[in-house]
Amino acid sequence: MLFGRQLGPKQKILRTSDWVCKSCRSKSARFSSSIASGAKPYYITTPIFYVNAAPHVGHLYTIVLTDIFKRWQVLKGNTAILCTGTDEHGMKIQQAASKANIPPKEFCDSGATVFQSLAKRAKLSNDHFVRTTDKDHVAAVEYFWYMLRERGYIYTSKHEGWYSVSDEAFYPESAVEKRLDPFTGKTFMASQETGKEVEWTSEANYHFRLSAFKDRLLDFYKANPKFIIPARRMSDVVKSVSDGLEDLSISRPVERLSWGIRVPEDETQTIYVWLDALVNYITKAGYPWAPGQKNAGGWPADVQVIGKDIVRFHCIYWPAFLLALDLEPPKQILTHAHWTMDHQKMAKSTGNVVNPFFAMDRFGVDVMRYYLVHDGGIMDDSDYGNHVIVERYKKGLQGGLGNLTSRITKSNLWSVRDSIKAAKAGTLGEPDETTLSQIQVLSTLRGEVAKKIDELNPGAALQLIMNAVYEVNPLTSPSENDLNT
Repeated sequence: MLFGRQLGPKQKILRTSDWVCKSCRSKSARFSSSIASGAKPYYITTPIFYVNAAPHVGHLYTIVLTDIFKRWQVLKGNTAILCTGTDEHGMKIQQAASKANIPPKEFCDSGATVFQSLAKRAKLSNDHFVRTTDKDHVAAVEYFWYMLRERGYIYTSKHEGWYSVSDEAFYPESAVEKRLDPFTGKTFMASQETGKEVEWTSEANYHFRLSAFKDRLLDFYKANPKFIIPARRMSDVVKSVSDGLEDLSISRPVERLSWGIRVPEDETQTIYVWLDALVNYITKAGYPWAPGQKNAGGWPADVQVIGKDIVRFHCIYWPAFLLALDLEPPKQILTHAHWTMDHQKMAKSTGNVVNPFFAMDRFGVDVMRYYLVHDGGIMDDSDYGNHVIVERYKKGLQGGLGNLTSRITKSNLWSVRDSIKAAKAGTLGEPDETTLSQIQVLSTLRGEVAKKIDELNPGAALQLIMNAVYEVNPLTSPSENDLNT
């Protein structure tokens, strides 16, 4: 082993034969029975969403982005798998359920139903909907923990530091600052990164030897320069890791956090919610894998789509956990920007959160999908506006794509069927300069769009398509001579 273990007083060393995940005890083929052998499918994931609050337009934006990548692969004739779901453990869920006076599982069931409804309403073509309270996920997390411990990457220690319930994360002294709440005048300590309130905690728990992975992570980033999109966030992550890593607390005492997965063989500790949550991506890829089945469920993921506020967890912690077990990290992580309202961050406290269900009811699902991709930001935040949605609809979908479709399929000047037959027979005649211009635009469009999708920039791909629509549209309008013949 690379490191010696430090075991708590109530622990014992487990041999491999002593521990079998609960799911496997009764269903030995559970993780591979529904996974077909052969080439690795293209695998795309959304982050899993907390159930303590209702969905907002940012959730809708994320799932639409992933849906584009899935549908693009299917359009190309490839097998693709899309996974989404809900994050149902942790302090914030425990507190929200307590405040609502509802048992935590019942609270989570209700919240998960809402996000399942969002996926269905938004026409998300997901293959999996994972819940961290699912039995197969719990078993996968327990096994993942066991393997980390067997390799010597987990030890016990007293932890003191600032903890954010909202972020479900510990922050060092250098990453917190005093802030003033403008609505109440109250001062509080907050994370510099997210602005969320933190509280000082001191407790004994389990730690992961994250500090041991500085060089391995930097080597991985160097070998995979496009691991994080956009490049500027890749640079930020490389700098953060280069500055040094501290070991990571990966459990909480059960008296503080009872709602979660217990540490195997230690009922006094609950597994850290982010370790629990991150494993979801391999749960639905069939982890723990039967021999020869590691790639059958899609792992490593081809693209994982996340918001910019959870980069550290996905781009530092997640690959470190995987590297510890000699598992491949995802191929790429797309980190998108946020949506604002009146150029201010959306927040429940200010009442400027956009309800995605209301938006789809008002404008239509396809209009919202179009708008979010057309105007949504990858590097920079985008400002949401109902008037902009109407403008995008009128120009792009009604006046652009709608007009072009109508002119081509309902024209009194030609028949689409007859034109196709003539083209096949070679009797269309020589194209004029205008027709040659249309041919040039359309013949290069597919390759240009594919390039943007490959760069994980579907917004730019959509812009190319709409530019072609706008360019070709006037050329399909009947001329005055046509109308007089």
